[in-house]
Amino acid sequence: MWMEIIFGLVIYRLVRRFFYDDNDKPVDFSFKGSNALFAVADRLQTLYGGKTYVGLRIPDPDTASRQSIDIVHVTKGGAVVVSVVNASGTVSIEGDGTWVCKDGSKHKTERLQDPMVEVKRQVAVLESYLEQRGVTLPDGYLSCKIVCPNPNFRTIHPDYFPPEVVTYEQWALLKPEKKSISGWIKGALPLRGSDKNDMQESIQQKLGFILNTAPMWDRLELNNNKRLLGEFVEFKGKNDDITSLRNIKRSKVSRVMIQKTSMFGLAHSKLQVLYAPRDYRSEGFSGSEWNEETVRSSTEVVFQLQETAKVEKIKLSSIISMSLSP
Repeated sequence: MWMEIIFGLVIYRLVRRFFYDDNDKPVDFSFKGSNALFAVADRLQTLYGGKTYVGLRIPDPDTASRQSIDIVHVTKGGAVVVSVVNASGTVSIEGDGTWVCKDGSKHKTERLQDPMVEVKRQVAVLESYLEQRGVTLPDGYLSCKIVCPNPNFRTIHPDYFPPEVVTYEQWALLKPEKKSISGWIKGALPLRGSDKNDMQESIQQKLGFILNTAPMWDRLELNNNKRLLGEFVEFKGKNDDITSLRNIKRSKVSRVMIQKTSMFGLAHSKLQVLYAPRDYRSEGFSGSEWNEETVRSSTEVVFQLQETAKVEKIKLSSIISMSLSP
């Protein structure tokens, strides 16, 4: 009798492994980088309105590469390039701007080259990119901030940190400002009255279009409220499933929505695929269309993570949506 039970369990696990979701083993990502970015972006929108753009990869002609920008927060009054430093432990700053992070619980010391130098470079690269696409911002419109959202972040001599740095204590105490956002966005347009409002609205609309169509990291939204930034590599699975998905490429596809379904008692995933123009000069989504594909839920997305450069294989059953950048 016991042999039959054991044999039955073995068969059940084999069938489940190849045809069903493996919900007993949720995807585990120990790093918190991507989630920290989205958490900061969501809170900025809640506090100050406007719109946040996460995970930009702006072309940098000086280095012939792409400059990664964590967040750009755009409101009617201005725009901020936000660098999220998820440092933990006791943090001090040296004379050359280097941050020294000592985490006693992990007996680890980490050194970060002056984050202000990096975020200011990001501002310069973004301004250059916007000019190439036809938008020259007024002086003071674009500023920068460094946000440290980790609750384990502590400072030694906080007065040594530049005013652009928002420590965890300051981040936790931020509140929406009713009349202005001067506490967050520095600088104001040198106009008054209706001319200023019209100019602000015009710039905000242009920035929205450009940043919506700018290169970004690919992103995955998972069932467990996690959002990942990185680069889609390929699908892995049964040959017939891979054949069905062969047209999902960044040159053709903008977004994939994934729903769980069942066929013949087996777990499948229905993919709503948005085929859209990949040229930013195409207004809106003219010429776009949605198609459907149904494949096994065990089919995997091979995804290279932004921060660690680690490659993960994630089952479709764990994914809600995937966005691909041109």
